[in-house]
Amino acid sequence: MSVVDEGVSTRGGSVRRTLQILELVAARGGASAKEIADATELPLPTVYRLLRELLDSEYLIHIRTEKRFELGYKLHELALSLHQQIGVPRAVGKEIAALHQRMGLAAYFAIHRGSQIVVVHTVDSPSAPRLKPIGFGFHEAAHATALGKILLADMDDEQRERHLDPEPMPRFGPGTLTTRLELTAQLAEVADRGIAWEIEEFQAGAMCCAAAVRTGSGRVVGSVAVSGPMERIALRRDEVEHELRCTASAVSRYYRSGHTG
Repeated sequence: MSVVDEGVSTRGGSVRRTLQILELVAARGGASAKEIADATELPLPTVYRLLRELLDSEYLIHIRTEKRFELGYKLHELALSLHQQIGVPRAVGKEIAALHQRMGLAAYFAIHRGSQIVVVHTVDSPSAPRLKPIGFGFHEAAHATALGKILLADMDDEQRERHLDPEPMPRFGPGTLTTRLELTAQLAEVADRGIAWEIEEFQAGAMCCAAAVRTGSGRVVGSVAVSGPMERIALRRDEVEHELRCTASAVSRYYRSGHTG
């Protein structure tokens, strides 16, 4: 390994360890240096060095009286910047809220960002809660979610191969499709209809349906979806599809109008 390669490798490892510390502190709501060292299996001197870097850059703060480290204010600035980059236009947010009100189901809007589909807006209520952990920034389990299937159906075989996990793909619910053959057959129908269904694939007892949001050229840029208990959706499939197509059409018109980036 060359000196340059070694430097890159070292920096890459440092970045991974730094992110590991940030994720740990976020998950626990704060942690001491000893707790971080124990959880990450990093030497305590290494932990102190990384903590000092995070303190200097304001990604962490030190609560001296409790001898604990908590998330710093710099992360708030990053979060605001992220929301600005992929924020939801007010008109689109209103469409998703109206969909929730009409259907009495949790409603979602996701955009395609690179090779991922990222949930950027969710509207739910105590009587119609969202599927957890689906919220802002969720981009996982594409093969097991209606939102993800919209993206996968728009990919060519090579893109899809890079995106999917090896077989058997992870199972999230009793209905999860874990083989490529099953999924490919379903995605062909999704591509043809512009509608994706998910029946107990992400969560037991739940159904979800998504519709594609397209540009004027037909390119898929995102999707809208609703989710809820099976007993609340199973007998309303035609109604659900109709409402989703109407909402997807309205959101597509907004994107085609050039008001968004």
